[in-house]
Amino acid sequence: MSEENIIELVHADIVQRDHTVLADISLEIKTGEFVYLIGKVGSGKSSLIKTLNAELSLEKGEGKVAGYNLVEIKARDIPFLRRKLGVVFQDFRLLSDRNVYDNLTFVLKATDWKDEKEIDERVNTVLDMVGMNSKAKSMPHQLSGGELQRATIARALLNNPEIILADEPTGNLDPQTSIELMQILKDLNEQGKTVVIATHDYPLIRKFPARIITVEDQKIYETVIKRKEDQV
Repeated sequence: MSEENIIELVHADIVQRDHTVLADISLEIKTGEFVYLIGKVGSGKSSLIKTLNAELSLEKGEGKVAGYNLVEIKARDIPFLRRKLGVVFQDFRLLSDRNVYDNLTFVLKATDWKDEKEIDERVNTVLDMVGMNSKAKSMPHQLSGGELQRATIARALLNNPEIILADEPTGNLDPQTSIELMQILKDLNEQGKTVVIATHDYPLIRKFPARIITVEDQKIYETVIKRKEDQV
């Protein structure tokens, strides 16, 4: 397995609830790449992301993410892998009983941050990165869909991850808000973070072109989608 690949799967089966979702797939993603996973609902995009996040175990084949072996990883090491990953979910997963600021401090304290001043500085830094400082004291139910997703991205950035995994991050958002969020993810990529986005938002892919991997019929394929201005 290559050292320059921050994500690598070799002859891997992706399995969810005893059902093989993807069979004998191989994937290489280099440090600093921006990659789309595209495919129909149920094609296996989310299961692939859950495997990279060690939410689903890899039982056949080889896999490496951010230096961790997905086959041999011990339960006690999974939290350390996940600190190298920032995961952005379509359904946000914010705690409804606390405001944005407290949602983020909760994550830091859960990952062994102790110093209150450092926690405060880090929360304010990531909120600033996504343009959400003014909403720090807002409860989740007071936020728009776009604001919720910005808060989710801020949470994903707390431990300065090497990789951002985003599962349909614009699925519930209007086109303009989707563009704004994609620009945030593009900016993070330009700062050196590896970004992997599962999506079927083709207009957005054309606007922000990058490497595309199609997930279909239990396999993955490299795909080219032309930008609108390139089409005759």
